Amino acid sequence: MTLDTVGDRSLRDLLEERVEMYGERTFLVFEDREGAVSELTYAEFGERVEAAAAGLAALGLAADDNVVVHLRNSPEFLVAWFALMRLGAVMVPSNIANTATELAHVFEVTGARAAVTEPDYVEAIGAGGGVGLTLIVARGDAGGAVAFDDLPGLGAAAGPAPRAPRGGDDLAQLLFTSGTTSKPKAVMLSHANCLRAGLDSVQSLWLDEGERCLTALPLFHVNGQGLTILAAMTVGGTAIVIEEFRASRFWSQVRRHRATQTAIVAMQLRTLIAQPPAAGERDHALRKVFYAINVSDGDKEEFERRYGVTLINGYGCSEAMTLLAVSPVVGPRRWPSIGLPAPGRTLFLLDEEGREVGPGEVGEIVVEGRPGRSIMLGYYRDAEATAKAIRGNRLHTGDNAYADEEGYLYFFDRKKDMIKRAGENVSASEVEAVVGVHPDVAEVAVVGIPDPIRDEEVAAVVVPRDGRRPSDEEIIAFCAERLSRFKVPTTVAFETRLPKTSIGKVRKDVLREKLS
Repeated sequence: MTLDTVGDRSLRDLLEERVEMYGERTFLVFEDREGAVSELTYAEFGERVEAAAAGLAALGLAADDNVVVHLRNSPEFLVAWFALMRLGAVMVPSNIANTATELAHVFEVTGARAAVTEPDYVEAIGAGGGVGLTLIVARGDAGGAVAFDDLPGLGAAAGPAPRAPRGGDDLAQLLFTSGTTSKPKAVMLSHANCLRAGLDSVQSLWLDEGERCLTALPLFHVNGQGLTILAAMTVGGTAIVIEEFRASRFWSQVRRHRATQTAIVAMQLRTLIAQPPAAGERDHALRKVFYAINVSDGDKEEFERRYGVTLINGYGCSEAMTLLAVSPVVGPRRWPSIGLPAPGRTLFLLDEEGREVGPGEVGEIVVEGRPGRSIMLGYYRDAEATAKAIRGNRLHTGDNAYADEEGYLYFFDRKKDMIKRAGENVSASEVEAVVGVHPDVAEVAVVGIPDPIRDEEVAAVVVPRDGRRPSDEEIIAFCAERLSRFKVPTTVAFETRLPKTSIGKVRKDVLREKLS
């Protein structure tokens, strides 16, 4: 019998355990866009989850059904998530920036025939989900759809939700990642993967019972899920969820809610140091501030000095849910290192032939693990991509790094040709696929170029068809109709040809240098 750190348990088990142990403790503090604050204890949250699960069952949803959750940060997001876990169903968290075209891909891949959303997104969800979609609308007028707030009544009339058996290896969520192709892939994450994400955060950051973990990052990403919700629940702490990040408010929210731990990305850090100084900025309860991927030395030093915190750098990915490396809580951090392997993680740096590289040499970050436990189960309905990513018991991340003599890792680049924009991953090939169908475009290459606030800018280099000359505005407008806002190019350059290697590959390094 093979045992591991989370046992044969599910997210449903975790919630029920915490309700029994800490029922009267505050589990959730939520602040909406208008500044209104609401709270739920573990017991209150558990009751809402049970009632919502019964209502979902009354609508015909059952174990193993895939259900899209397309919501802003909110209590409804969390209730929907854990109600689906209570049913034994599978959550499909969706980026709220997804267009109808992108949502259609989500529905096509997952086969989901139900979605939980809010009024602002009903039209896009309906267009993406097609005929026969069971639509549940939260946080506003449901129109002709089922109101999320009516689920408890539906459940009361139909009786308790069936209790399907669920263990650690069972599928819990399908989380879409940008990937390397023109279409995002769905990462299959088990209950054990999710439980481990919370435990990884606790162990890596030395979180304690009663921790107050705050996030303004979206809950449809692994960062918000693992480092805040699951971390807090693991230690019986409080999750403080901010509906949306606003630089002018964020630090006062950290202070007012007495957060002891938070996680930020580069865009947030840069916009925070751009804010006018305010009295009492260093008067807070923060002990741990997690940070992923580097900013300049100057920005880091200014942020730490101004706000009186020390950044704990790290690295993770959706396919491993989530932390793979983290700087030591105590001891040397060796900035800009992304740290040492997280507790219980075994990492390798391998060259193109699969051989381990030496200190100072760049290699791909490869994770040793067990599918469905320490790494993903695979990509949903994509055996080819799964076979490329998971070889034996090793997950190939597609990211490159090097290590020093003492094993500290330093991030180098993204082998997957990704662009990092304001905390979002943008697949260059996905943007290229859209620009490439414009009738005036013969060829296109998309690259990331430095942006002082948002990490990288999405830049498209276009070769027009003979006799045609589209404008910057035309290309950008064309993309805006088909892509999420953060994926739309902000720079469009025109060339007569693209620089290429002898075998026809585009020299993106030349384009980046020219545009930067």
